[in-house]
Amino acid sequence: MSVAGKRIKRTRLVQSERYVVAVEVEMVIPEDDPGEPCDDPDAVMFLRDVADHAARGDLDWLRQRGKVYQLLDAA
Repeated sequence: MSVAGKRIKRTRLVQSERYVVAVEVEMVIPEDDPGEPCDDPDAVMFLRDVADHAARGDLDWLRQRGKVYQLLDAA
């Protein structure tokens, strides 16, 4: 399923308890409502996958798809 409109790339942040993952996704500016870009349905599914892998701590998978930032415990 795809929404008609102009496609643009944006960086989105996905946060879990221990990680923040910066990934690039495709957003769409709908022809019917060009006021603000919205997530493409495929991007939504991808962001859910990223969130699931971040929750499980699957760093190898996450590093292949974006930049991973890890929470450091305070001293």
